[in-house]
Amino acid sequence: MTKSNKELSLEEREELLSVLKERFEKNMIRHEELEWVKVEEKLEKSPEKLWSLHEMERTGGEPDVVYHDQNTGEYIFYDCSTESPSGRRSLCYDRVALDSRKKHKPENSAMDMAAELGIELLTETQYRELQTLGNFDLKTSSWVQTPPEIRKHGGAIFCDRRYDTVFMYHNGADSYYAARGFRGWLRV
Repeated sequence: MTKSNKELSLEEREELLSVLKERFEKNMIRHEELEWVKVEEKLEKSPEKLWSLHEMERTGGEPDVVYHDQNTGEYIFYDCSTESPSGRRSLCYDRVALDSRKKHKPENSAMDMAAELGIELLTETQYRELQTLGNFDLKTSSWVQTPPEIRKHGGAIFCDRRYDTVFMYHNGADSYYAARGFRGWLRV
């Protein structure tokens, strides 16, 4: 990376745009009515968003466009990796949960890492929308945004797909597992 922490070099930017374009063209079912040229034009004007997409890619998320907001003109990217992003696993839910652990603390929390990457965790609704575009998390699971009324009791929610069905579950927010990560989304 160049001078700024959140600025890609020309080479990194070109490589990322090439990867995103290839993924876009290979997965047209996710965005049938959209044109890559317009997405790329929007990306070129948003270096900080490109940095976040680079971080999503670097941590195994395989981001792709899943929606175009006609009202704002923004494109919505979700992590579309088959399994929960490999570089974002073994994390408890948030900072409060991480700080509450006395032993065997994970390196980070899902909410903190998402903030560092400049993205947000998918909501349960967004997770279910993602599952209409393919079969995701067949062997892993992903933390999703947890409503405050659940979180205040020490819990957090996660989702996965088993038996051709999308499930939502709960766990203590301080729990973490090698097969649980988080999926994020970004508005560009």
